[in-house]
Amino acid sequence: MTIKKQSSYFPSGKTWKILIPLFLAVSAINLTTCVPLAIAQEQRMKTLTVTGQGIISIPTTMTQIQLGVEADGKTAQEVQQVVAQRSAKVVELLKLRNVEKLQTTGISLNPIYNYQNNQQNITGYRATNTVSFRVKTATAGNILDEAVQAGASQINGISFIASDNDIAIAQEQALREATQAAQAQANVVLGALNLTSKGVASVQINSINRPMPRPLMMNVREAKMDAAPATPVEGGEQEIEASVTLQISY
Repeated sequence: MTIKKQSSYFPSGKTWKILIPLFLAVSAINLTTCVPLAIAQEQRMKTLTVTGQGIISIPTTMTQIQLGVEADGKTAQEVQQVVAQRSAKVVELLKLRNVEKLQTTGISLNPIYNYQNNQQNITGYRATNTVSFRVKTATAGNILDEAVQAGASQINGISFIASDNDIAIAQEQALREATQAAQAQANVVLGALNLTSKGVASVQINSINRPMPRPLMMNVREAKMDAAPATPVEGGEQEIEASVTLQISY
């Protein structure tokens, strides 16, 4: 019977002399790699977070107008024809005045009921056609008067807004002011603590608004306006706001 002996490998003394320096070298590399990483992480944690806001006021040079034509009659066909004729005249006038963003915003035809002796009876019909458009505020009063003379019987809403170009410029200015305000706050805080800024670690734009039209409450039904003077329309101002957050490393 033959007995097989299991053997295991043990490095010889010469081999250990080679392996031990290699292990030490690898350990040294790991240590030299971990220490700078730990220092870098600690440095990244030393940041100051500040938020600045910028507000710019601009004039509302444009006026958004919504007006309509309304008529009552005995039959649906009758009132629909009347409204269509008047609306065509109003739209023709607005096109001649080169208004911007002219569009139809509503068309309706509804019965008019009379309730008597617990009974509901149709006594006629009411038709409405509404349009919206945008004009320079300086000309809004004259155009409103002319539209009423042409057949408009409702002024459903007026709102004011700045021009697209003015809004874009104001947004840039508001962002610039917000960034400068945040930087100024950081300088004050770091100076008070005798700390030195090492630069901006991150920038975040929190918000920059595009203002909604500012409404003016006005509702004229079956309006009658004299030829003179023009209806006064004043726009006022809008505010553009921006917010920026900076992380300053020190």
